[in-house]
Amino acid sequence: MKIAVAKYAVGNPADFEAFAARQRQILREACGAGVELAVLPEYLSLELASTFAPEISRDLNASLAALQTLQSEWLALYADLSRELRLVIQAGTFLTEVAPGRYRNRAWWFAPDGKRGYQDKLQLTGFERDAGLIEGGDELKVFDLAGVRAGIAVCYDSEFPLPVRAQREAGARLLLVPSCTDAQAGATRVRVGCMARALENRMFVAQAVTTGTADWSPALDTNTGEATIYAPMDHGFPDDGILATTRGGQTWAIADLDIDALERHRAQAQVAVDLDWDGQKAPAFRQARHS
Repeated sequence: MKIAVAKYAVGNPADFEAFAARQRQILREACGAGVELAVLPEYLSLELASTFAPEISRDLNASLAALQTLQSEWLALYADLSRELRLVIQAGTFLTEVAPGRYRNRAWWFAPDGKRGYQDKLQLTGFERDAGLIEGGDELKVFDLAGVRAGIAVCYDSEFPLPVRAQREAGARLLLVPSCTDAQAGATRVRVGCMARALENRMFVAQAVTTGTADWSPALDTNTGEATIYAPMDHGFPDDGILATTRGGQTWAIADLDIDALERHRAQAQVAVDLDWDGQKAPAFRQARHS
């Protein structure tokens, strides 16, 4: 399975048509490389806030309310592109109103046969909590995408091992991580989380990122990181666990994933954290004793 993860330079589209044209352009690039699945970053849809007046785009509450008027067009755009390009698309996230003035950070995926689904972000960052508008999700899911069972962990969620472990135990062998971080420390935290989830679950992890600046947005103001596809650090895979990563102005990191190799190499694994996982649940390990 050939996949691509985006390093998406945040722009300032004049209207929805300009936004849609850019999505079509970059996804056609991925499709031209023979990709079956493309992953876009968290908060990408907030780029659309620039289409509103400055007093709206600079105010998170106002911009989220205004964006709801574009949600149906946004959903239709990626559904159409998925069918047109015969490409599975994980379209980053759209902050979706679920109650008056309350939003969930929702990561949608679209398949060429018309199927679609989403995973809500579970854990909130300090920025999201402090905004007072966003709430965490209450359901954990896995999906079958292009013949591979996958889960989604939105940015901060990739730093929490237990929900991802539950996705792995539900059959996921690929974790999609749409992310958005404003500082190098944040980018490092998500990168380390992705690497840890790949190691402990013997799975592939595909992280998309935003990059650049958007001083008109309180959420997309500064962005950093590299889009990367990770594998377990073991026989048959790179020693550093990195299958592909963006450099400089690259938009896409692309890699072929050999899902069968995850199982084939298990018997010869140097370490088997996935198989030894339950060892840490021994009663004697549940509480540390001071000695």
